[in-house]
Amino acid sequence: MQYRTLGRTGIKVSPYALGTLMFATSVGNADPADSARVLHKALDAGINFIDTADAYGDSEEVVGKALRGRRDDVVLATKFARPTGEDPNHQGGSRRWIMRAVEHSLRRLRTDHIDLYQVHRPDPSTDIEETLSALSDLIHSGKVRAIGTSGLPPSEIVEAQWVAERRGLPRLRTEQPVYSLLNRGIEREVLPVAQRFGLGTLVWGPLGQGLLTGRVRKGGENDLSRARFFKHLTDERRLDVVERLIPLAAEAGLPMTHLAMAFTIAHPGVTSALLGARTEAQLDDLLAGLEVALTDDVLDRIDEIVPPGTDVSAVDQAYVPPPLQTPQLRRRPLAERCAA
Repeated sequence: MQYRTLGRTGIKVSPYALGTLMFATSVGNADPADSARVLHKALDAGINFIDTADAYGDSEEVVGKALRGRRDDVVLATKFARPTGEDPNHQGGSRRWIMRAVEHSLRRLRTDHIDLYQVHRPDPSTDIEETLSALSDLIHSGKVRAIGTSGLPPSEIVEAQWVAERRGLPRLRTEQPVYSLLNRGIEREVLPVAQRFGLGTLVWGPLGQGLLTGRVRKGGENDLSRARFFKHLTDERRLDVVERLIPLAAEAGLPMTHLAMAFTIAHPGVTSALLGARTEAQLDDLLAGLEVALTDDVLDRIDEIVPPGTDVSAVDQAYVPPPLQTPQLRRRPLAERCAA
């Protein structure tokens, strides 16, 4: 296993990290014992980076129990900020919620510290200084080792680094964006900004949320129950691109999953790519491609199919800035428009 340094933290992590959304019994594997076996197999294979979140159902509890006796073997990451209930204050980046959320996560994970504590999604309603100040106190208390974000736009990454320097607060050390053969948008600004500021990058969705497994085909009988929840599974543009990537993988002598994973970790700005394995068989398949290195010829052909810095439509779970969702935030009041 060739370990990489997580940004400028000095922490060494595996190029594959284990994402544990599928450990939640409500959305993934209903048997925590099966999830524990997946986690132990990943650790035995040399993966030392585990990522979860307080919004992933009971995933933190499953992970905490599975890590009993092996906690010191892993770099443990979790996240806060997404809603965890109906209470409007049980979310976001306020000091009030951060101080409560970390205690809940520590209890569920059965640990006294979190190696990487991440803001799960940007919180436009909270001043970034408020968030960084609270996270600073957690670092000084020993409950958190390093801090990061997920889905933070590049301009806000720069703002956060500027605020940290100006106020003498700990800097963000990582960013967790979506990245795959189908979603290369972060190559335009996010990855260059992360590299400039020395941030480690833990990317999610390297298999295109299932589209890059080779099992979801255009015109095929795809899982309609999942398609109702994940619109990208029926997105014609994405399916068209998959149909062009499948023969490329075949010519390279690779399964689609290996092509997809090798692509994500080939970028110099990417530290680790998250595996969302639900079963041991899925993990075995992905681990078999750990040593795959794509040639320049293959990477050039990928660039022809999906140009660098472009997205083949958006991912369902990706962060969307409020002005893109709410018309009133991108339009002046009618009276002002008429006056102009």
